Amino acid sequence: MATKGLAARLLEPTEAFPLAIFRIAFGVLMLGSQLRFLLRGWVEDLYLTPSFHFTYDGFEWVQVLPAGWMYALVIGCAVMALGIALGWFYRICCVGFFLSFTYLELIDKAWYLNHYYFVSLVAFLLIFVPAHRVWSVDAWRKKAAASPFVPAWSVWLLQFQLGVVYFFAGVAKIKYDWLILGEPMKTWLSARTDFPLIGLWFDEPWMAYIFSWGGLIYDLSIPFFLLWSKTRPFAYLAVVGFHLMTWLLFPIGMFPWIMMASTLIFFTADDWRKWGKNRLPEKPHTPPVFQAKKVWGLFLALYLGIQIFLPLRHFLYQGSVLWNEKGLRFAWHVMVMEKNGMTAYFLSDPATGKNWTIYPDAYLIPAQERQMAFQPDMIQQFGRFLRAEWKKKGYEEVRIRAENRVCVNKQCRDVEWEIE
Repeated sequence: MATKGLAARLLEPTEAFPLAIFRIAFGVLMLGSQLRFLLRGWVEDLYLTPSFHFTYDGFEWVQVLPAGWMYALVIGCAVMALGIALGWFYRICCVGFFLSFTYLELIDKAWYLNHYYFVSLVAFLLIFVPAHRVWSVDAWRKKAAASPFVPAWSVWLLQFQLGVVYFFAGVAKIKYDWLILGEPMKTWLSARTDFPLIGLWFDEPWMAYIFSWGGLIYDLSIPFFLLWSKTRPFAYLAVVGFHLMTWLLFPIGMFPWIMMASTLIFFTADDWRKWGKNRLPEKPHTPPVFQAKKVWGLFLALYLGIQIFLPLRHFLYQGSVLWNEKGLRFAWHVMVMEKNGMTAYFLSDPATGKNWTIYPDAYLIPAQERQMAFQPDMIQQFGRFLRAEWKKKGYEEVRIRAENRVCVNKQCRDVEWEIE
């Protein structure tokens, strides 16, 4: 009976226009992000200039395309984002945006950002979510596609995805460095004493603990306050205040704006009507009956399970995730450490007795080098690249060792790596 009750609730009709608001906000932000990417010259700087890219395991086939095709890919991504916002050939645009944006994301691990991953997930979900039923070109063109109602699961699924981001960002902060040492907040805030009004206290240890513990409590609790109608308006004000503060303090790009816009999905049609002062459509009557095949339930359960497992998988590995980074990506470890490093490679050929010292800046642009210098899998990957380069020069048995100095929250270690 419990299963049937849950299935019935997932299929309950709910008004479609809050989902349309989410679609429009997401599409407009993604259009702006792609235009920003083009105007700042990042296609050239991040993709075309580097001679080497750190590919993801299993996605080595995702390579930089010729310059014209790379620009076409980003422009196409922007066009698809516009199509999502307008609800114009909505499904096609969702598929196109998901594929093009994710392709760009997979070209180089050095450019991994949590909000890029989040955007890919939302784009994937929108392929299945009927966010074009109202306020869309599709609904205007084809009346059969229009409906004032959508099944409740389509809204809940996006709310779940937002909740996962917030909640597991909080779980990631339950660490000794964050809670007891107040790091990396002590380091970051002490560099921003020029911040208006409150910056004069950023050198004080107690301020770092306020930010650290406040961030933890915020992340763990905000999804639940957004779900409760009585606290939802105040929770959203907290969302706006929190993300505006992080945007002003830290250079984290589009992430705050994406989260502020996406969190609108928690507001119901009644919430919007309350503030719309009768400018929004009246509550429709005679809701339809939605049905779903069992395969969709299995797909939904699988997706939810993966999203819960990935942020917890680092517990399967020994050692601190801050140091070994096993399970760090795709797990919402958002701004939990200040990490940097330096790496040099020492090559030797037993057959000839020749030795070489290689510094990564001979092959990598500065941003790639900074990321590689503290990420173990990238250190290994670049070493394998050097082995392949030396084999092209005729050195078949070259041995490679990397010396790495890495610092996490002011604690430093010297590590030697034998390249596999």
